[in-house]
Amino acid sequence: MNFRRLKAVTKKELLHIVRDWRSLTLAIAMPLMMLLLFGYALTLDVDRIPTYVYDWDRTPESRELIQQFRGSRYFNILDSVDDYSAIERGIDRSKILMGIVVSQDYSRNLLEGREADVQILLDGSDSNTASIAMGYADAIVQGYAAKLRSDAQIRRGGGELKVPVDTRIRVWYNSDLKSRNFIVPGLIAVTLMIIAAMLTSLTIAREWENGTMEQLLSTPVRPAELVLGKLLAFFALGLLDMLICVIVAVFVFQVPFRGSVWFLFFTSCAFLFGALCWGIFISATIRTQLLAYQMGMLSSFLPAFLLSGFIYSIGNMPQVIQWISYAVPARYFVAIVNGVFLKGVGVQMLWGQALLLIAYAAIVFWAAVRKMRLKVA
Repeated sequence: MNFRRLKAVTKKELLHIVRDWRSLTLAIAMPLMMLLLFGYALTLDVDRIPTYVYDWDRTPESRELIQQFRGSRYFNILDSVDDYSAIERGIDRSKILMGIVVSQDYSRNLLEGREADVQILLDGSDSNTASIAMGYADAIVQGYAAKLRSDAQIRRGGGELKVPVDTRIRVWYNSDLKSRNFIVPGLIAVTLMIIAAMLTSLTIAREWENGTMEQLLSTPVRPAELVLGKLLAFFALGLLDMLICVIVAVFVFQVPFRGSVWFLFFTSCAFLFGALCWGIFISATIRTQLLAYQMGMLSSFLPAFLLSGFIYSIGNMPQVIQWISYAVPARYFVAIVNGVFLKGVGVQMLWGQALLLIAYAAIVFWAAVRKMRLKVA
């Protein structure tokens, strides 16, 4: 490999990037816009659940129960209604997710020591959200019932009722249980995969369409030098996008950063190099820019978004899909970014994912060079 020729190809690509200010602005602004848009709009938190209350009993005891829901951040009591039909209309119109119905004889049964009924009506269209809401409601009712049993025991002179099992919950790494702290680091991996593949998937195809590839082929530049020279120019731009994403994650979204900056930098370089090589491979395979762009987006966005564990747990997927996900490099980089940001772990725990990223980058680089050599031949 001749470094003089490599430098010339890299300089040529850098001049193309700088002169095309529209594409340069898009390449820098798109990661920022994607991170801000998905970071604020995409959330897995279930709170402030819109709720109607039908208090059939209308007693101090029933109002005290409803106050437990009002005081919880997980529920947003929109209105108190007078019949079931209002709750049904609210659910049918997707205005509410849940309805609370306090039975007519709630206070009488409660004061006489009998079982008092509370009905929870849920919109089960989104089964996951409905299950979480049902768990929140059940926890509030059970906690309130335990308090009533303890108060009744004290009134009878039996002392405070002791719970046989004392559960103490300690949450590690994401103590606030904010889904944003998990989503935003994963977004960095998905964004870089999309941008890298999009940037390089057009470079060779553009040379063929503009008729400049024949001029390059007439020079002494070898396929490896051509591929690496084009990669280095976009690699610098990718590192700038990575820096922007990390700054936004830490200072805008307040995601805790507990790991090693250098380990994140090293693995980001390996991931970026592999993603850029994949774009070069697509561009060398397909000579039209439109088709190369479509294939680049299809082969980068969908796997990175769906099969990386960024949103959907890979362990819950069918076994065949789990096997396919092993071929998705974003899967390993998402694990690395989340581990570095939230857990503060480094090479001791994530060396396997780092090695797989390096192996992926080497394989795709070899494939891109081979495809370019075949095109030259």
